[in-house]
Amino acid sequence: MVFRRVRIFLEMIKFEHSVFALPFAYTGALLVERKVPSAHDLLWITLAMVGARTAAMSLNRIIDREIDAANPRTASRALPRGLLSVTEVWVYVFLSFGLLLVAAAQLSPLALRLFPVAVAVLFVYSYTKRFTWLCHLFLGLALGLAPLGSWIAIADRLDLAPVLLAAGVTFWVAGFDVIYACHDYDFDRRTGLHSIPARFGLRRALAISSLFHVLAVAFFLLVWWYMGLGVFYLAGVTLAAGILWYEHRLVSPGDLSRADTAFFNMNGLLSATMLVFTFLDVSIPLPVL
Repeated sequence: MVFRRVRIFLEMIKFEHSVFALPFAYTGALLVERKVPSAHDLLWITLAMVGARTAAMSLNRIIDREIDAANPRTASRALPRGLLSVTEVWVYVFLSFGLLLVAAAQLSPLALRLFPVAVAVLFVYSYTKRFTWLCHLFLGLALGLAPLGSWIAIADRLDLAPVLLAAGVTFWVAGFDVIYACHDYDFDRRTGLHSIPARFGLRRALAISSLFHVLAVAFFLLVWWYMGLGVFYLAGVTLAAGILWYEHRLVSPGDLSRADTAFFNMNGLLSATMLVFTFLDVSIPLPVL
């Protein structure tokens, strides 16, 4: 019974989507000292990410439970169907934030001091669709905290490089979230919820998504230039740009049938690509371009 409810919870928060943010947390950690971090740091960064994402998704499901119940696409989620209680999910929220707090304390003093900022960003995001079509950028910011947080966790300071990387992640996430939000175009317009598709229409929304992804690649390239990284990192960014190009080939205003493939498969591949090629860049000494 307990295992079944845990399985339902993990399905509700789409635990497998951790593949989006976690590789970028590791990417930020690799770039701090341009080497593989210690096992201690990798462990606690991983636990911090698990705590942060689980808390954020749990909060989102609680805050949006009435909206989810009214939307045919999301009405089958656990809370609208009564498969989990709100109290149960709140327990997961507090346990997850507790894990994030403990992890921050194990990593660096600055990470611990910034814990309330992370909580605020993760909490506020779920409300943004109620008042601004910039909600996609708020989600991007929430995931952009991954490389920023891992850098702070190791270096105990804030630098420009992780800010540039976080900006790239922010626009990357915002871009694919706009594509995903096209599913709810009719529902959002009918219920008064805010999103870029609801505000600008599907055609312009996909164009804005493309713009966000161009900006994402530009910020990833700025990291390469600012840090003086090598050919492997540059190759990773080039492949990431190709993945984003293909992602936009999968969808059109008249055909969103492959939007889920664009959302999960392509973006999971992108984050893994950036991690692998960053690892190669810091591990294999080659001349800097």
